[in-house]
Amino acid sequence: MTLFSELKGRGFIHQCTNEEELSRLIENKKIKFYIGFDCTAKSLHVGSLIQIMIMKLFQKYGHVPIILIGKGTTKIGDPSGKDETRKMLTDDEIDANGKNLEKVFSKFLNMSENNTLIRDNAKWLQKLNYVDFLRDYGKHFTINKMLSFDSVKIRLEREQSLSFVEFNYMIFQAYDFYELNKTDDCALQIGGSDQWGNIVNGVELIRRVNNNIAYGLTTPLLTNANGDKMGKTADGAVWLDEEMLSPYDYWQFWRNVDDRDVIKFIKLFTIMDLEKINELEKNNKNINELKILLANEATKLLHGEKESQKAEKIATELFSKDTMSDDMPTLRLKANEVKQNQYLSDLIVRMEMASSKSESRKLIRGNGVKVNRKSISDEMYVISQSDLENEGAILVSVGKKRHFKITLD
Repeated sequence: MTLFSELKGRGFIHQCTNEEELSRLIENKKIKFYIGFDCTAKSLHVGSLIQIMIMKLFQKYGHVPIILIGKGTTKIGDPSGKDETRKMLTDDEIDANGKNLEKVFSKFLNMSENNTLIRDNAKWLQKLNYVDFLRDYGKHFTINKMLSFDSVKIRLEREQSLSFVEFNYMIFQAYDFYELNKTDDCALQIGGSDQWGNIVNGVELIRRVNNNIAYGLTTPLLTNANGDKMGKTADGAVWLDEEMLSPYDYWQFWRNVDDRDVIKFIKLFTIMDLEKINELEKNNKNINELKILLANEATKLLHGEKESQKAEKIATELFSKDTMSDDMPTLRLKANEVKQNQYLSDLIVRMEMASSKSESRKLIRGNGVKVNRKSISDEMYVISQSDLENEGAILVSVGKKRHFKITLD
């Protein structure tokens, strides 16, 4: 199997510039390619995982990924797929976010210097002289063409504000590709389908300025079977950072995907052999077994095999054996604390299963919280000694997927 055939077989390719030529290139030569990640949050979420997995696949075949940390472009704001202007961050926030992003990549990629390169576009963007930049590079971009790209066109059609700063984003992204092509011999940019216009601009700029041939490839916009964008759930973002989302909750996210998405997600988000996956699709009709397989393999990649096994054990004991696991998230209270009106809503916030007391109480009012498997609708419910089960602990369920236990010291 070639890299290109595996990319297609797993469902990674949406659009490609000069597909036949790129296919020949990557089968006959080891290339450098890049994907850019702006530093807009403390971590990446599942919505970025398809980009990480395609880097992992390219690296498997001997190609070298360049991770471009967009500390410079984060100050501009990418309008692609956005309905409003991105919130501007301080330099300190951007630097902190950028460092955290690098931790995520180390979970999936071989980060040694010969196998992965990390670049920061602030290094060159912040040195640009605006007048010189417009003279030397701005002349290669026409307003007519820029207005035709979806990132701009959709905002204008909806009569939503698009700042001049955001309008410049595609020029800076094209310049990033030009810079990496010039300094690192980077031949390919990969991005999500909403980045197509920005990527094509970079390919064109490289051709016009340096007369070099470069390529662009986009991955499909990843949605689940209901048409919802990957990365967000009713409970919030599915973060790739255990401090922001526990390995158990991450495992549960994959365990609870729609039946229609299971095989597609196994192909995209695990490193299982493609032929084996196709065999499973034909012969294994037990959808719950496949979901557990997906959850285990996806969690193993991010958090390691030990955490994956622990998450499965918690789920099995909680749902199959109807017992509480020793490995569950646990809140330990002192006996005298229970006598001091410990509101259930406050404890849910303490366990970070709601962002505020008001959200926690809303969940309780909506019958979204159970204590010892019994629904609680009283938002002022107080945990008491009588809630202790035979196991000496209290089981609290927040929604269908998140659970913790309360023990008394």
